[in-house]
Amino acid sequence: MTEVRGPVTMHDVARSAGVSIATVSRVVNGHYGVSADTMSQVRAAIEELGYESSLVATSLRRNRTNVFGLVTHSFESYTAEVLKGVMEALNGTGLDLIIYANSDTFASPSPGWEQRNLARLSGTLTDGCIVVTPWSEVKSRTPVVAIDPVRDSTMPSVTADNLTGAVTAVNHLLGLGHRRIGFIGGRSSLAAAWAREEGYRAALTDADLPVDPALIGRGDFHPETAIAPARALLEPADRPTAIFTASDGMALKVLEVARELGLDVPGDLSVVGFDNIPESGLAQPALTTIDQSMHQLGYEAARLLQELVAGSTDQPLQRFVPTELVVRESTAPPST
Repeated sequence: MTEVRGPVTMHDVARSAGVSIATVSRVVNGHYGVSADTMSQVRAAIEELGYESSLVATSLRRNRTNVFGLVTHSFESYTAEVLKGVMEALNGTGLDLIIYANSDTFASPSPGWEQRNLARLSGTLTDGCIVVTPWSEVKSRTPVVAIDPVRDSTMPSVTADNLTGAVTAVNHLLGLGHRRIGFIGGRSSLAAAWAREEGYRAALTDADLPVDPALIGRGDFHPETAIAPARALLEPADRPTAIFTASDGMALKVLEVARELGLDVPGDLSVVGFDNIPESGLAQPALTTIDQSMHQLGYEAARLLQELVAGSTDQPLQRFVPTELVVRESTAPPST
């Protein structure tokens, strides 16, 4: 084996295979004019030395990298489940994935974070990107698909049927006999947060119940942002008998706050989340939630991006994934 120090270059491969650099280049780039024996010889040297051609150089030559990007502000349970779906969709396609996440996952995103991160990936590194819960409309030289876009977005996107899911969640609580139901929403500029609040309001209206502004709190989807509104809802004597939150992460914080205040769930308070992250089934008590199939969101986003890159899509560019109620131990009829 040829001894190589430092990164393996095309020159190293050529020396090991006993051919010219031009021949190695033709093999690497899939050009004609190389005999089968020579091609096997070069490929054996590539395998032996562990040579990998530069993505940037390859993209400049072919105008295609066969790499997709996934851009997210934070890497938590939601993103991890989305990633599993993306990888399933890419399995066997020959496409690779670059994941770009901010280092400070616990801080609120600074304005324009999606656009800055896309600029680093688009074009020379990737053929297209999936952006998870962008907080603004973004543009790119290459195709982009948003998972949970902003309100009124025109971007190609994949999102859950959030409105129907929220109506289902509140109807579950109404069916148990709850009439004083609180809500903790997410960032209102996001389509998902807006639709989940609209579903909450619609379900109460359909049940001929008033929508009480005092029972509506505002989080930011991040779990920590649910603590203050949860306390504001649960500390007064006329607290709600149930709370529906726009995400499981926030619902899990509501369980913590209820425990700190000496409230039993579901004896004193019923709680419903939205997402069905793995932690929701492990909570004490296990969390009733709306399953929005995060895995399916990732899968559909990757499929849509493949169609856009290939220029082959004739399907809607805004796609919806159905939701489903998962009843667990955190909901029960009100005690009084």
